Amino acid sequence: MTTITIDNDFAEKWPQMELRVIDCPVQICEHNEALWNKIEELSLELRNSINIEDISQQTAINSSRKAYRAFGKDPARYRLSAEALMRRVVKGNSLYQINNVVDIVNLVSATTGFSIGGYDADKIDGAIHLGIGKANEPYDAIGRGEFNIENLPVLRDNKGAFGSPTSDSVRTSVNLNTKQFLMVFFGFGARNELNKALELAQTLLNRYA
Repeated sequence: MTTITIDNDFAEKWPQMELRVIDCPVQICEHNEALWNKIEELSLELRNSINIEDISQQTAINSSRKAYRAFGKDPARYRLSAEALMRRVVKGNSLYQINNVVDIVNLVSATTGFSIGGYDADKIDGAIHLGIGKANEPYDAIGRGEFNIENLPVLRDNKGAFGSPTSDSVRTSVNLNTKQFLMVFFGFGARNELNKALELAQTLLNRYA
């Protein structure tokens, strides 16, 4: 079972932080038609149920934005991945199509408002800690390159930072060779909704991965 320790400096700034973790074997494929049909179905439901100006007030997103401000990070400039994905869907755009496992992460995040990290567990070195990013701490973000993680919540292993609620890193990214998958739910608030997001992810992983 994967255990993540929350560092003291993080806990002092946001003591209500909760994490949920799924650690499981997966079978990766580039595209799963049944999954993509489910993604389109849930995306349409989301578009019909929320206006873009209301996204920041969704319970999970609102609490996440408050946490970023507590850490000294502007949530508008360093937008949480869940908010970015939800905005993308509500605007009428499709979610990114990467592979079945990453697509599941994006779907759950976009429809629940929780930022979720998805990692190749075999690329993680040693114990995992949740802490606060430091000035000039190296971080190669997926699709962003070198990324400023100072004052961002970050996951670290023995090799350094590898995940954040804004963007995951290239080092632990999921690809077609991934066998063991680690999914981390960042719960800055909305505990009851967090458990529902976990259940949705379990259902989708069992069915499509």
